[in-house]
Amino acid sequence: MSVQEYLDKHMLSRKIEDAVNAAVRAKTPDPSNHMRKAVPSVITKVKARQILDSRGIPTVEVDLYTNKGMFRASAPSGATSGMYEAIELRDGDKGTYLGNGVSRAVKNINEKICEALVGMDPTLQAHVDQAMIDLDKMEKKNELGANAILAVSIAACKAGAAEKEATDLSGKTNLNLPVPAFTLISGGKHAGNNLAIQEIMILPVGAKKFEEAVQMGSETYHHLKAVITEKYGAHECNVGEDGGLAPNVARHVFREGLDLVKEAIDRTGYKERIKIALDVAATDFCIGTKYDLDWKSPNKSGLNFKSVEDMIEMYKELCTDYPIVSIEDPFDKEDWDHVKYFSGLGICQVLGDDLLMSNPKRIERAIRETACNALVLKVNQVGTVTEAIEVVKMAKDAHWGVVVSQRSGETEDSFIADLSVGLATGQIKAGAPCRGERLAKYNQATKVIELTGTLKHEGDGVAAVIGLDGDDVIVPGTLEHLGHIIKIHPHGYVTVTSVVLKSFGSEEQRHQRHVAGVHGLEREPGGGAVEVGVVDQVLDGLHHLLQQAALHQPQFQHFQFPQES
Repeated sequence: MSVQEYLDKHMLSRKIEDAVNAAVRAKTPDPSNHMRKAVPSVITKVKARQILDSRGIPTVEVDLYTNKGMFRASAPSGATSGMYEAIELRDGDKGTYLGNGVSRAVKNINEKICEALVGMDPTLQAHVDQAMIDLDKMEKKNELGANAILAVSIAACKAGAAEKEATDLSGKTNLNLPVPAFTLISGGKHAGNNLAIQEIMILPVGAKKFEEAVQMGSETYHHLKAVITEKYGAHECNVGEDGGLAPNVARHVFREGLDLVKEAIDRTGYKERIKIALDVAATDFCIGTKYDLDWKSPNKSGLNFKSVEDMIEMYKELCTDYPIVSIEDPFDKEDWDHVKYFSGLGICQVLGDDLLMSNPKRIERAIRETACNALVLKVNQVGTVTEAIEVVKMAKDAHWGVVVSQRSGETEDSFIADLSVGLATGQIKAGAPCRGERLAKYNQATKVIELTGTLKHEGDGVAAVIGLDGDDVIVPGTLEHLGHIIKIHPHGYVTVTSVVLKSFGSEEQRHQRHVAGVHGLEREPGGGAVEVGVVDQVLDGLHHLLQQAALHQPQFQHFQFPQES
């Protein structure tokens, strides 16, 4: 491409001319700085490298340069990869990182993706993501690698947020408070103990602000450590991949782990203000139509196989005996009928992770069949920020809850915290309240909420925004049939009004579900009074959130032209 062709393609002459004219009209004492800010942001370079994630396994990190600065992002990775999710690109060379290297994905960014994106406007997230999708041409992104595409997509979103800050501070500010799901005990594939299920978590639903929720989670975690030390000795305070403690509790008795967590909660004094959640990950120990609770034992007795009916009864008893309000993947990922049946019992929030894999087609099916009532969003399963936003919108349109989730292989990138608050998902799951790669998310959420104005939180507000009306946010309850209308007043003051909703229950109950309208709107059967905004509007809110963080993180904004290396 010749110099003239390059100038014409990106309309650089026109953009520079506009910037000069703007500086002249403003008669600014610093025209150079004025012109730098006036020139629209464009991607000038994308540089990738291989780094290690929290498990010591390679992943992709990207530096995306614009004429406004450099923006860094990295891709998380899961312990397993489902057949319906976007595919990471690994080298496969057993002589290097046991085949887990990502040098091919890095090369694809540095050579192919960089060339395709240079000159593009990073504020047009959907265009940037679509350019990479078109370049890859594969449904599962396995040509360039989902790990390559996602890292660039996140970096572009951060760059777009900085540009919004430079040009327009009028982004959305109606953000709701996510309830953190802290991992206290790790099991399953995340730990080397006997516990069959993957996680026992706590939800500090009684916290009035996110900072308090973090405090409650941290205190409970440390009380749990003390409880384990007293009962089993300090040598049992092992830690799983997501930071949860991993005592060698009886593999087939969930109650032993739950009793430990319950005692830790009691010691904090919070009691009713903290609820419990389970990530069963039942697919990992499903054999045919049975569930092997001894699946991690080398000496399987065969005595701890459970039928589906046994599992249902066990869940019902556990939810009665413990303050369990959420269960993730209670059955095999292909057992749609029993997930639907269990959800219909209205016992608790039923999350789809392995069931859905953040896949739009599977989410659509689950909505159609009322198979579950909440989505676990893992951005690397879809592969771009735009697609992540689209599946969140699908879930919200169905009045589901949404949990933005970590992966077992994490980095210090805190983007999912921004995503959770910016998209008002209501819940965030980033692991235990320990380990740097987990705390990066919780700490970022604390900072962002502080910067954008703390939303008051009352009652069991684990919820998803389902409607917007002016400055009002309509939120359905997802715990104990309690919902809220959050009113955002001038100057950021917020009030919360509780309303009774039929969030769970039978199909008939779901049809009778209602949300109290605002500004005189009549109650409407089956959902909210108004629709959630389109993807671009949601992106505006996310950009506003990120730009607030950027103001207090200098590495996100360097208002000078980058030096080419």
